[in-house]
Amino acid sequence: MAKRSLVVVESPTKVKTIQKYLNSTYIVKASMGHVRDLPKSQLGVDPKKGFKPKYVVSPGKKKVLDELKKAAEKVDALYVATDPDREGEAIGWHLAEELHVAKKNVFRITFNEITERAVKAAFNHPGKIDLKKVDAQQARRVLDRLVGYSLSPLLWEKVQRGLSAGRVQSVAVRLIVDREREIQAFVPVEYWSLHARLNASRPPEFVATLKEVAGEKAALANEEATHALMASLDGARFVVKSVTRGERRRNPAPPFITSTLQQEAGKKLGFTARKTMTIAQQLYEGIDLGAEGAEGLITYMRTDSVRVAHEAQAAARGWVIARIGMEYVPEAPPTYRSRGSAQEAHEAIRPSELRNEPRNVARFLTKDQQALYRLIWERFLGSQMTPAVYDTVGADIEAGRCLFRAQGATLKFKGFTAVYEESREEDEVQPEQDPEGAMPPLEEGEVLTLVALDPKQHFTQPPPRFTEASLIKALEELGIGRPSTYASILGTIINDRGYVHRERRTLTPTELGMAVTDKLIPYFQDIMNVEFTAQMEDNLDKIEEGERKWVDTVKEFYEPFKRDLARAKREMRSEKVGEPTGELCPECGSELLDKRGRFGKFLACSAYPDCRYTRNLDGSGRAEDEPANENCPTCGRPMVIKHGRFGKFIACSGYPECKTTKPVTLGIACPEPGCSGQLVERRSRRGRNFFGCSAYPTCKFVVWRRPVPEPCPKCGAAFVTERALKNRVVRSCAREGCDFEREVELPVA
Repeated sequence: MAKRSLVVVESPTKVKTIQKYLNSTYIVKASMGHVRDLPKSQLGVDPKKGFKPKYVVSPGKKKVLDELKKAAEKVDALYVATDPDREGEAIGWHLAEELHVAKKNVFRITFNEITERAVKAAFNHPGKIDLKKVDAQQARRVLDRLVGYSLSPLLWEKVQRGLSAGRVQSVAVRLIVDREREIQAFVPVEYWSLHARLNASRPPEFVATLKEVAGEKAALANEEATHALMASLDGARFVVKSVTRGERRRNPAPPFITSTLQQEAGKKLGFTARKTMTIAQQLYEGIDLGAEGAEGLITYMRTDSVRVAHEAQAAARGWVIARIGMEYVPEAPPTYRSRGSAQEAHEAIRPSELRNEPRNVARFLTKDQQALYRLIWERFLGSQMTPAVYDTVGADIEAGRCLFRAQGATLKFKGFTAVYEESREEDEVQPEQDPEGAMPPLEEGEVLTLVALDPKQHFTQPPPRFTEASLIKALEELGIGRPSTYASILGTIINDRGYVHRERRTLTPTELGMAVTDKLIPYFQDIMNVEFTAQMEDNLDKIEEGERKWVDTVKEFYEPFKRDLARAKREMRSEKVGEPTGELCPECGSELLDKRGRFGKFLACSAYPDCRYTRNLDGSGRAEDEPANENCPTCGRPMVIKHGRFGKFIACSGYPECKTTKPVTLGIACPEPGCSGQLVERRSRRGRNFFGCSAYPTCKFVVWRRPVPEPCPKCGAAFVTERALKNRVVRSCAREGCDFEREVELPVA
C-alpha cells in the first residue's frame, strides 16, 4: 500500500490549485491561516521565565484543527506548504506542534509560484522547518504583544477608553503627525518666474525660461521686480547664444517588490495597500482558468528582492523578440540590485507563466484582478527590455542682460516604454525629466522673434501630505516594517484605530492620532523613534540569520521599556475623556460623557446605542452635527448634517422619534438620461470617497473624481471633474469620448 501524506496550506484556494498537481497519495487541506496564537484575554508572555509565550488554539479554529488532526492520524508524513516567509514558517511550526506527527516525518515545502513545475520541484526536494525564521517571527509577535498590551491600558487610563498603540504603527502615525505639523508651520514665500514665447525661422513656437540676470542666478521676489525686468527687455534682441544637442537614455524600473507594487497600484489604479495585497494574494493562490483548472498567475507577492529566475528572463526575452523585435532586448538580461536586507532566496513579483497573457485570461478575472495582473505583467516585461532613448536639445538665449534657457526632448527609440510607463508622484518630477516642449531647429547667432513675455507668480510649497504610496515608500526607505507588514500598518492606523484619515488620496492625522502621539513621545523615546524601530527590524533579520538569540533581543528591548512604562504611569498627565460630565442628556435623561472622536471632542449620551444624542464641545474639534438650514418634511423639526461611516448625510434632529434622512447633494444633476437624481458624495466600505446618484440603487451612476458645476467647453457636458495635484488641480470632462483637460492653479491662502 502506497504511503499517504498530508499537505497543509493556508487557504482553500491553494488546496484546489495544488491538488491537481499531486497524485492521490497526497491529501491537501487548508489551515485557514494561524491555528494558534497568544491569548487575547491576557498578556500571554512571561518576562520572568525568559519571555516564554503561552500559545492557545485561536478562536474559531478548533474545528479546522480537529479535522487536520483526524487527517494526520491516517498519514505517514506531513508536508507544510505555507507561504515562503517568516509568518508562513511560524504557521507551519505551530501546525507541526499541534498535529503530533513524528519530527522526522515533518517536511517543509516552499515554492515562489504555484505552477506545476514549481510545485513538483518543491516536493522532489523537501526541507525542514527553519527554526531561525520561527524565532524571528516569534520575537516580532512577543515584542508587539509586550508593547500593545502595556501601552493600551496606559492610554485607557490617561486619555480615553478603547485606545490602543502598536510598536510599528505608532511610528507610522508619528511620521504623518510630524508632516502635518510641518505643513501647519510652513510660511509660503513669494517668487516669480519669467517665460519668453519665441518664434525661430522654422516652427514650432517654443518657450524659454529666465535663468540669469547680469551673470547671476535669476531671483524675482515680487511683481514689481518682475515688471521692472520686463520693461528693461522692451526692444531687446533675443539671440541664440549656444545650442547643445545630446541623447538621454531612460532605464526601465526593476520588476515589482511588495512596496513598489503597492505604490504603483495606488498611483495608477487608485488601490489601497490592503486592496492591492488582497487581489495579489488571489492571483498568487490560483485563478480557475476553465478547462485548464486553477493556476497561480503571479509569483509570491510578499518580497523585497528584485531577483528574477533565469528561465523567467529567457521567457521574457523570447516574448519581446517575437512580438516587438530583437532591438528591444539588451545583449544580456538586466540585473537589479536589491536593498541590503532583502531576502535573495525570493524573487521579484512577476507573472508565473508568460503564456497567460492578460488578454487571454481576462474572461476569468474580475475587473480589479485584471487591472493588477496587467500592471504586474507589463512592469515585468518592461524591466527586461532596453532603455528608452531621447534626442535632447537645449538652447541658451541672450536678451539684453538676461539669459533665457529652452530645452526639449524627442523620443527617438521607445525601448521599454513600448510596453510599460512608470507613473510618478507630482513632487517626484524633475525639470530635466519634464522638458518644456518641442523645440524647432536652432542655430547659434540666430535672431528670434519675441511673441510675448509671460510672468508667473509662485509661492514656495510645504511638503506634500503623505499618500499611501508615499508613506509606504518612506517606511521602506527608513527600514520600518517589512513587505508583509505595510498593508496591515496602513489598515490599522486608518481603518481600525481612526488615528489617520484618508481624504482624496492624502493622509492626515485625526485629532485623536495627534493626541495619542503627543502623549507617547515624551515617555517612550525608543518606541516612537524611527531609527530605533529600524534597528529592531535589523535585529529581527539577524535572528533569522542565526546571528542573534530571540530571547536576548526581546530582553534588551524590554528592560528600558519597562522603566519608561513605570515613569509614564507615574508622571503622564491624565486628559481622560469618556468620563461622566454631570450633565444630563436632553433626549433621554442619561448622563453625558466627554468623548474624543475622529473630528475632535464631543459630548455623547451614556445610554448609547439606545440613545445616540451627541453635541460638539464649544471651541474644540469639529461639530458632530451641523445645521442644514431646512426643516424636516415629516415632523417639521430642524434638519442637521451628520457625519456617518460612509460620508455626510442630512437627518432630522428629532431622532430617534423621527428617522427621516436624505443625502447631502452637490447641486449637480445626475447625467444619466431620464434620471432626476442629484450627485452626492459617499464613502466606500474601504474608506475611498466617490460620487454617485442620490437615486441609488435605481440609478448606479458613479464617478471617482470630484464633480465641479462647470460646463465642459469642448462637448457641453453639464459638469467636469477635478483631481488634486501638488499645487494645482486638473479638471477634465467625465463624458466618455471627450478628451477635455486643463490645469488650474490653486488659490493662495
